[in-house]
Amino acid sequence: MIEKASQSRSPRLYSRKMEELSRVTRGGVGAAVVGLGLAVLALAGGWVSGSAYDARQPAAEQASARCVDACEASVLPSTAVPRGLSLRPISSQQDSSDREPSDLPFISARYIAAIEGACGALIYGRNEHDRFPPASLTKLMTAAVATDQAGVDTMIVANIDGDALNEETGSTIMGLKPGMELSLLDLLYGLMLPSGNDAAIAIAEGIAGSQDAFVQLMNEKVKSLALDDTHFTNAHGLYEDGLHSSAYDMAVLGRYVMQNPDLRRIVSTLSWQPAWDGPQVWNGNKLLTDYEGADGIKIGFTEESEQTIVASAVRGDRRIIASLMASKDRYEDATRLLDWAFEQPSTCP
Repeated sequence: MIEKASQSRSPRLYSRKMEELSRVTRGGVGAAVVGLGLAVLALAGGWVSGSAYDARQPAAEQASARCVDACEASVLPSTAVPRGLSLRPISSQQDSSDREPSDLPFISARYIAAIEGACGALIYGRNEHDRFPPASLTKLMTAAVATDQAGVDTMIVANIDGDALNEETGSTIMGLKPGMELSLLDLLYGLMLPSGNDAAIAIAEGIAGSQDAFVQLMNEKVKSLALDDTHFTNAHGLYEDGLHSSAYDMAVLGRYVMQNPDLRRIVSTLSWQPAWDGPQVWNGNKLLTDYEGADGIKIGFTEESEQTIVASAVRGDRRIIASLMASKDRYEDATRLLDWAFEQPSTCP
């Protein structure tokens, strides 16, 4: 009996429920329509109010407000890159890729600067102010400070054993032995051609009395040349905390070195015979023979820095200095960058 009563009441109960649901639905749709109408009126009122306010704004302010996005995209490369001590600065890498010239060939280096030899104006930069360990490009400053402090005929007695240094650190060396006496000129060739870390130490100790004192002179020179991204901790470039520079600073330093007749002659020389019983020293910079017009200046490598190079080349009466750091193929990168830079109009006044 209970089961039959339930079945007889089910149609009437279902009908009442459906009527209630219909009333609720109709009420909900009506509320939604009213709410939508109010929203439209509010938006219209806001638009009218905003338009009235815009009309009161000075024209210059309106133009400035409209320019924010477009003008930020046109910031010059030399000011667009944030500075910071970072081996892989993601943010600046993204910024620089957005502003790379469309005709620039592929260059693997993460840090790039190409400047005019005549005036130092920047032709192109990629992360050019990001700080990064420069490896043996450090020796550009070692040579600059040494020639500031002493004549190339100054005699220096070495206290460093090149072979022992090589075994201990894997350094490239000139081949010095303790007690050897060589001119600063010979040591500069040993510093710049085979990238001798033993020559760097001998120069530092011979000029300033100690490596620390010489490094102080290097950092004083940094300030005088306004190399804002650079700080040195040694004279040879082996990786240490606190040793950093940038592609731009190294390009500027390279330009400075190329203005010194003695150093310009040294970095363009393929081989040199020091005044000793040992062999000639040979220049490891293959760009000198592989690129027409190349006349310097320095290469470097450490595991932390990867391949680095500051290159100089001349076409006609125009010299371009190219600096590349963290490169996978410095010679191919330098060739492509120099070729492209020479095709650009001079940025000198």
